[in-house]
Amino acid sequence: MLKGLAITPPTVGRISIGRVVEKNGKRLPEKDDAFTITTQVQQRGEWLLHPLNEELRKATTGKLRAIPVRFLFNDPDLNLRAEYSCFDRETGRPVCVGNGETCRRATDAGIEELSCPSPDGCTFGQNGACKPYGRLNVLIGDEDEMGSFLFRTTSYNSIRTLAARLHYFAAVSGGLLACLPLELKLRGKSTTQSYRSAIYYVDLGVRAGSTLEATIIEARELDARRKSAGFDQAALDAAARAGFANGAFEDSIEESAAVAEEFYPAESSAGGSHGDGHDDTHATTNRSLKDRLDQRAALLGGKAA
Repeated sequence: MLKGLAITPPTVGRISIGRVVEKNGKRLPEKDDAFTITTQVQQRGEWLLHPLNEELRKATTGKLRAIPVRFLFNDPDLNLRAEYSCFDRETGRPVCVGNGETCRRATDAGIEELSCPSPDGCTFGQNGACKPYGRLNVLIGDEDEMGSFLFRTTSYNSIRTLAARLHYFAAVSGGLLACLPLELKLRGKSTTQSYRSAIYYVDLGVRAGSTLEATIIEARELDARRKSAGFDQAALDAAARAGFANGAFEDSIEESAAVAEEFYPAESSAGGSHGDGHDDTHATTNRSLKDRLDQRAALLGGKAA
């Protein structure tokens, strides 16, 4: 296994509740009130729709606001990874990732382990440079039982709700999270920060028409069939845990540019789809990483003074 390269679940598609659009010559995030399932292929700046998107949408009365899913792992924290993350908006690469206690930060000397006081208490990550960033892998359909769809979000509401639900479902099912037939649901709420207009976040629940008791019974039956066939869920969880730990940052260089464009735009409008956008300073490409980080820290420190 290559050291320094995070081994992540194979991904066959994406789930989003927004998209990136071009406005006045700039590509900015735009919110939506429905799920969109896409492939991993872009054409003319747009992600191509996955066949499942139309298939599931036809089964509803209108917009796609619920997706039937299962999970790869019994460990909730393997299915949903959430961290405080800071991306370089010019290169698209992650530069600092932390959990509120410690962080890994890229410097000219390599990856350094530092304390992480969370975005509100960190001069380096203030003013939107650092956000909570979550990645959720789910299984949709039965075509590829190891090929997952990836949902990315910087929404506190989505991350907090999904984390709670995953841990609760794992607990009540006796640790059979990977066997539970569940569904992602889109919910709306209004807050003072949204000026009382509706904002949308992702929740997790039992599938429509079912109950928690029936869902747990189905999970136990699937678990029994898997064990009879020799399926080793504990070994799968262990392999995934080792794969995530193999790299300093989960997102690859190829993915990080698209992540930064969608969730960490240099300039954004009030219609950002996954949280508030903030302006940031632009550094020239020939400067060293340390110079750019020092410049950003100095600027943010001046704004906080």
